[in-house]
Formats: sequence, structure tokens, C-alpha cells
Amino acid sequence: MDKTKRKAIIAGNWKMNKTPAEAKELLTAIIPAVKDVDCEVIACVPYVDLSVALEVTKGTNVKIGAENCHWAESGAFTGEISTGMLKEMGVEYVVLGHSERRQYFGETDETVNKRTKAALAAGLKPIVCVGELLWERECDITEEVIARQIKLDLFDVSAEDVKKTVIAYEPVWAIGTGKTATAEQAEEVCAFIRATLAKLYSEEVAQAVTIQYGGSMNDGNADELLSKTNVDGGLIGGASLVAEKFAAIVKAASK
Repeated sequence: MDKTKRKAIIAGNWKMNKTPAEAKELLTAIIPAVKDVDCEVIACVPYVDLSVALEVTKGTNVKIGAENCHWAESGAFTGEISTGMLKEMGVEYVVLGHSERRQYFGETDETVNKRTKAALAAGLKPIVCVGELLWERECDITEEVIARQIKLDLFDVSAEDVKKTVIAYEPVWAIGTGKTATAEQAEEVCAFIRATLAKLYSEEVAQAVTIQYGGSMNDGNADELLSKTNVDGGLIGGASLVAEKFAAIVKAASK
């Protein structure tokens, strides 16, 4: 990546893991292992862990994110969390459009777009996830799928707000399967995402946006993936639940 134009960001996506007590224990181990690194470090935790996570990380370089948010400020949306609730707590980032949200909970590009605009309006920094299914890759339509998602998810989002947005490329076929795109495959799609942003906005905007790879990045493959020009960080799943592994990925991004 080019650190003169954008910053590396490593974000742990804990998914539905860790009780508040377990979250405190994990973050307490992560904090000293990632201090003074040359990249942004984020832990995106379940809603019930946010309070303890914010308290434990206060005064450290570890930022806290949520795993989703609703687009409405308030209302009859049982089980949902608003951007205002997250902002008042002190949350800085929020993951939107993760493949598991799309697959299991009916998220669409339209709802991802609404959530993205709501997050930006509240002053949160969205991590917007895009990626193709295995069938779509096998049909050789990866670029068409990614371009469509970028256009729809960022519809009516201003250039200045896009600069505040992180894009995470997560090939769905590499989520939780143990499969990982090769460094060359990751670079190819991340470069395409940047080219798409340049067409929609400008080259200056495209160069400012951090693009993460989010398909089973771990402490064993992080060095190679992060060495690529357009891979600016990682959205880390399973490896973010082990302090030593997560720290190793963070350090790889700091080189």
C-alpha cells in the first residue's frame, strides 16, 4: 500500500463471539501487543461488549467499532441499534453489508446504502463490505458484481464522505471456509475497486480510500497480502479472537 496517500487499517470482526468478561480479557491482551504500531487498529465487537470495550481501550490506540447499525434515528425496530446510540457511546467505526448479514439476515445493497448514509451523517466511519459468491467467480462476473455493489452501496454518498469510508473486499467463498484468495487475486479485485471509485468520483478520492481484504486473512498470510499495492489492511475474522495472531497481522500492516 501507499502510506503517503492512505493509512493501513486492521479491524477485527468478532462476529457473535465473546461475552463482556471475555472481551475485557481479550482486549487487555491485545492492547500492549499493538501499542505504537503504524496503522489504525480496530475491534468491532458485539453490541453487549461495546461498553466494556470502550472502557478497556480508553486512552489506547485501539478503536472500537460496532458490527451493524440501523438507518433510522429511532422507532419501532425491535432488536436494532441506531447510529446515535453508537455515537453517544463513543463508537467510531461500524461494519456494514457483511456477507453474513446479506446471506442470513436479508441485507440488500439498498439497506446497506441507507445504513452507510446514516452512519456518515452521525459521524461514524463505515466499513462497507463487498464481495462475490463462489458461483459468481466461477461465472467470471466478479468485476460486474463488485462494480454493482460499489455503485449501489455508495449511491448518493458525496466524495468527501467516501473519503471517510473504508471498503472491505471479502470474497464470500473465503469467509469462514479456510480458503483465501491468493495475494494476486486480492490485489486484482482491490485494484478494480479503486478504479471503480475513480470512475465514480475521481482519482484523488480513489487514492484516499482505504481498501481492506477480508477473506480469511491470518498471521500466516498477512505479510504477502499486505505487500500488495491496493491491499490497505484487513477485516479479520477468526484470527482477531486470538491476541497473538491479531497482533501479528497488525504488525505486518505496520511494516
